[in-house]
Formats: sequence, C-alpha cells, structure tokens
Amino acid sequence: MIYLQLFWEFFKVGLFTVGGGMAAVPLLLSMAESTHWFTQDFVVQMIAISESTPGPIGINMATYAGYTVGGIPGGILASVATAIPGVIIVVLVSRALQKFSQSVTVKDAFWGLRPAVTALIAYAAYTIINKTMIHFTKIGTLSFWEVFQWQKVLFFAVMLFGIMKFKKHPVVYIAIAAVVGILFKF
Repeated sequence: MIYLQLFWEFFKVGLFTVGGGMAAVPLLLSMAESTHWFTQDFVVQMIAISESTPGPIGINMATYAGYTVGGIPGGILASVATAIPGVIIVVLVSRALQKFSQSVTVKDAFWGLRPAVTALIAYAAYTIINKTMIHFTKIGTLSFWEVFQWQKVLFFAVMLFGIMKFKKHPVVYIAIAAVVGILFKF
C-alpha cells in the first residue's frame, strides 16, 4: 500500500510542478505535512542534497524522498512517478504547440504561467531562508539579533557576491559550501 501511495504522491508532484524542481518545494512541504513521511526540515536537507548531486533537482528529490520512505524500490518508484507526467505532457504539448503555436489562448496561458511559477519559486526561497538563516515566523517573539543566524547570513552574502562576481561553475560554490560547513559546523 505504501508504494501505491508513494507513486500517487510523486505522480502529483510531477504533474503539478511547472517551472522546474524548485517549484516542487511547496508540494513537498505539503506532502511532509499530510503524509508525515518526512519533516519540513528534511525537505530543506533534501534540497541541499539534490542541488549538490548530478541530474534534475526534481528527480533527485523524488529519489531521495522515495528511498527514505520505501528503500531502493521506493526511490525508483518515486523517480518514475515524478517523470511520467512530464513525458506525457511534453508529448501532448509538443503536438499541440505545433498546431496552435500562434494561438492567442496558448500565448495567454504562458503569460499567466510565468508569474505563477515565479511565485512558487519565491515561496520555495522564502521557506528555505526561513529554515536556514532568518526566522521570519519568529519576528516579534525574538529580538532582532536572535531572528537572524548571523554566521549563515554572512556566508550567504559572501557566496552570493562570489557567484555574481566570479560566475564560476555551480560545483565550485557547492564544494566551497561543503568545506565551510564541515570546518565551521554551520
């Protein structure tokens, strides 16, 4: 029964994730609350691991979560369930777009999808920042200095500056972050 539920939950993630793997974060957070398979903190860890491993982040997250819930079969099942809707949709959309590429309705649909995807990604960023650096939900209950995890905020600022200034491959920044995390135990 767990495998059927695992398949269904990750099929929905694959079906409703528009805009890339980070857009799946709200669905994964919701899944964490409804299934209790993992915590919201686990989702943040899953994102970090998925970002630092090769491959699409959505599939990596599905594999990691599925493995946690159902072992190797669960990891494979969650990955396949996440990918199936995308394959079906790409085949159907590519056929339809060839036929309706100049359609005003299709252009309008894409016009509406872009800000919605941006909102999903912004929510994912907010959630990750809240869990890792700034406790937005505790503003008003903690002092200004306690709301922020200053070491992490400073490290974030340094990494962001490095990314924007030097534009190295993401693996370089992931490796630097891993080394700093090991040395300073963030």
